[in-house]
Amino acid sequence: MLIALSIIGGFIILTLGAEALVRGASSIALRLGITPLIIGLTIVAFGTSAPELAVSVKSALAGNSGIALGNVIGSNIANIGLILAITALIRPIQVQSQIVRRDIPLMILASMLFWGLLLDGELSLVDGVVLLSLLVSYLVFSYISSKNTKDADGEIIEEGPKSPLFSILFILVGISMLVGGGILFVDGAVALAKTFGVSEVIIGLTIVAIGTSMPELVTSVLAALKGQSDIAIGNVVGSNLFNILGILGVTAIVHPVSALGFQSLDFIVMLAFAIVILPFAWTGLRIGRREGAVLLLGYLGYMGYLVNQASTQSLV
Repeated sequence: MLIALSIIGGFIILTLGAEALVRGASSIALRLGITPLIIGLTIVAFGTSAPELAVSVKSALAGNSGIALGNVIGSNIANIGLILAITALIRPIQVQSQIVRRDIPLMILASMLFWGLLLDGELSLVDGVVLLSLLVSYLVFSYISSKNTKDADGEIIEEGPKSPLFSILFILVGISMLVGGGILFVDGAVALAKTFGVSEVIIGLTIVAIGTSMPELVTSVLAALKGQSDIAIGNVVGSNLFNILGILGVTAIVHPVSALGFQSLDFIVMLAFAIVILPFAWTGLRIGRREGAVLLLGYLGYMGYLVNQASTQSLV
């Protein structure tokens, strides 16, 4: 009963937090003259990635590297194969040329770097510093480029709170609710999975990853329904970059992260999803329902494989 309440309550808090974050971030974008895409890639992406940060650091400190690492790999796969797919199925996503030329390729390179750093079996303190430094560089570059570029193909976004202070308050409250709701959802889901004897790696790649990706799902769907495609896709791509460079960077600095128990297939699937959305987005600068269906089918196939692995483990 408590597990069910934790999962349901977490989802409700996530929904309310996502609404507050999108409204506050949209208002800030309008006031500062920053493009909605940059807001999606930075403020919204950081906010929706906050549960991943909390869960990964908490898991690493507790010695649960399987959950810490699986959370990031699984979340990056879910962000594209589940969140972006569902968003596109609900409403086709218009894509700015900038995200195709710069941000998606950077996400692919970050995914490759992540895999490369783990070839020795561990993310060390030095690896964490490298990843975090790259994130800071990306944020600075994104801010400078947003101030120097006219948002010629931008979109009109819904106004949020009238007062700047209320806009900031909406963002802070939204992020806080996303963190709290995400942790509540994940704790309930992990407790449920452990009752069936599923391994930490599988839990991290599936239940924890989906749970901590719920903010991205709710935020991207709400943004797409409001006609804010820039925030919707910026949230997904930005979150993937934050997950690798920021969350793993901070987690590795706090405590080394072991790759024990993970297969090459997990990294290949993560990289494949990052690569495949480049031609999808490039074609007509639009990710439509057909592309969304392909992504979702690919994700369901990977989940089916993991469920089969989990059932095999529980029988051993």
